[in-house]
Amino acid sequence: MTKVTDGAVTEAAHVLVAADKFKGSLTAVEVAERVTAGLRLVAPDVTVEALPVADGGDGTVAAAVAAGFERREVRVTGPLGDELTAAYALRDGTAVVEMAEASGLQHLPHGVFAPLTAGTYGSGELLRAALDAGARTIVFGVGGSASTDGGAGMLAALGGRFLDAAGQPVGPGGGGLRDLATVDLSGLDSRIADTDIVLASDVDNPLTGPKGAPAVYGPQKGASPEDVAALDAALAHYARVLEKTIGARAAEAALSPGAGAAGGIGYGALVGLAASFRPGIEVMLDVLGFDAALSRATLVITGEGSLDEQTLHGKAPAGVAAAARARDIEVIAVCGRLALRPEALGRAGIRRAYALTDLEPDPARCMSEAGPLLERMSAGIARDFLV
Repeated sequence: MTKVTDGAVTEAAHVLVAADKFKGSLTAVEVAERVTAGLRLVAPDVTVEALPVADGGDGTVAAAVAAGFERREVRVTGPLGDELTAAYALRDGTAVVEMAEASGLQHLPHGVFAPLTAGTYGSGELLRAALDAGARTIVFGVGGSASTDGGAGMLAALGGRFLDAAGQPVGPGGGGLRDLATVDLSGLDSRIADTDIVLASDVDNPLTGPKGAPAVYGPQKGASPEDVAALDAALAHYARVLEKTIGARAAEAALSPGAGAAGGIGYGALVGLAASFRPGIEVMLDVLGFDAALSRATLVITGEGSLDEQTLHGKAPAGVAAAARARDIEVIAVCGRLALRPEALGRAGIRRAYALTDLEPDPARCMSEAGPLLERMSAGIARDFLV
């Protein structure tokens, strides 16, 4: 049933705000707050329901907490080996674990990268904390990693052993994997076998090769061309050693969608944790109770910092719009920057997009004043669709 026709609401409006973060400016929760405030400036009596969303990357735990999960904190090992506090979310035996909380780029000193030595040990500690808390379903959101270690650090924290020819543990990060001689996964936490682990990611890259983790994402983590080549060779070697340990499925997993996610931690999850891969936004919409919220909506507002070609390939706004379109509910998008033509938006199920750059052409001011600008822009949406 169409709830909005020719720009006018045909029944009592119930607006669902289901947007992702504006990276570097506003969290998903803050986006929802600003949109709500702007709508009510013009339509004070409108019913607005906020459901911040995420696609498995940074902000995933915050979205789960906003949806009613309990926030849990634990001390873990950061990507450079220092101790830090990371959070996961828990509700009714289901945990939402965000690898970026433990092993993300945000934990590196500003301007400092460690493409060869940053590790994911803390992500394994975070998973173990979720198991300790009684989780038997874990949504493992991966993205924004500082490391390219194929998840070896994560598996080591869960009981795996990665040894060189002398029988000593290899060094941290993807660079250490070049010295890998043997892998022993027999000591992995036994609770893993009884736990449903879902690898939630918005990327479907393989582990290595031209579209693999080092080549595509290594430069974002400070990897030079020489580093990329070294990491690609190290991860390929890692997969070969694992194949000797667990058989052909190690080689098959290296080619599987999601293996290259977050510096190859997807590969470690597929091989060592028997995780199943699903697009992150699909998983998170299920976990957050989006379907029930959508059933109450007459208009959906989604969005993220930049609406561009990447948005159309598994990002949160595309997932939200697809679900709303299936119910014939109108979708509006908000963003900082718009790089999609109207016909592309239409194919994605988005009727119209509003960009902060339409109000303020200076990108720096758009970032620094994103909140007030978004509120002002949302007032315009209310004038266009709610009055």
